[in-house]
Amino acid sequence: GMDITLMNVIRKQLENGKGGRLAAKCYPATMITMVLSDIVGDPLSFIASGPTVPNDEKCTCQDAWNIISTYNIQHQLPPNVIAMIQQGLDSEEENDAPTVSHSIFTQHIRNGNHDNPKLAETILVGNNEKAVLSCAQKAKSLGYYTVILGTTIEGEAKDVAGVYTAMARQSQCHENTTYGITPKLPAAFIAGGETTVSLPANHDLEKRGGRNQELGLVAACNLSKMKLRNVVVASVGTDGTDGPTDAAGAIVDGRTIARIEQRNGGKVLGDVAIREHDAYTFLGSEHHDGDEDEDYVSALVRTGPTGTNVADIAVILVRSK
Repeated sequence: GMDITLMNVIRKQLENGKGGRLAAKCYPATMITMVLSDIVGDPLSFIASGPTVPNDEKCTCQDAWNIISTYNIQHQLPPNVIAMIQQGLDSEEENDAPTVSHSIFTQHIRNGNHDNPKLAETILVGNNEKAVLSCAQKAKSLGYYTVILGTTIEGEAKDVAGVYTAMARQSQCHENTTYGITPKLPAAFIAGGETTVSLPANHDLEKRGGRNQELGLVAACNLSKMKLRNVVVASVGTDGTDGPTDAAGAIVDGRTIARIEQRNGGKVLGDVAIREHDAYTFLGSEHHDGDEDEDYVSALVRTGPTGTNVADIAVILVRSK
């Protein structure tokens, strides 16, 4: 459940190249950094822990220790990690990461002429917004009335899934009325960001999944309980991985739960999988026998590593009842 920016505050204390230190070590050479953003809002200081941009003033060993204490993970982290952070707390030179005042970030090329670029320049070449816009353009070309819900969607995966399915229901049940979300169907709702899954302290590590799979599983259960048809929800990680699994995410509809429970013989139930945070096992559970349906398509999306990462994308397609 920890936000990625908080994780990176800790990571900055553990590597010599993070928190602007790589840029400082390259001074006085010139440097151009091209960034693919995998963090909501594109905060350059936290993407890859900001190796070539000024370090945020709130990214010290003390800040890292405060985060560790707040989440009570002192005994879950490797001892050498705790030792490094405590060593930084005890050092007079604890925060050696360069800030905006460092020469690499203030000096300009060619004798300090301010009309010239600075020694260190950073260019954002790709982010979640670009990916979402591309999805929207494709949906529009396929005939969907397209709505972008935003590119900074955060929160618990199960809660976000509830919002998506509620919007689908409103759109379908109030088609062609004053209270419909879109003026017509079919519609495509597209969103980007990065949700989280908060696991209990006693979570069984044999139960697996990821934020996109959990969002998909909860959405499938909601659609089933609402008896919604002609609605599809997909949520995927653009890097091709979701949690400690080989899946990128999930694609579901109102029949997914019944279909999977029937195929696995009732050995794994959707509601139980949600409670145990075991979306991967449920969505991937298929009863294999000699009569397996050749047309069956798994609810898990497996793309393999894509070689890039601009956070997550969710697509909700809604047609008339």
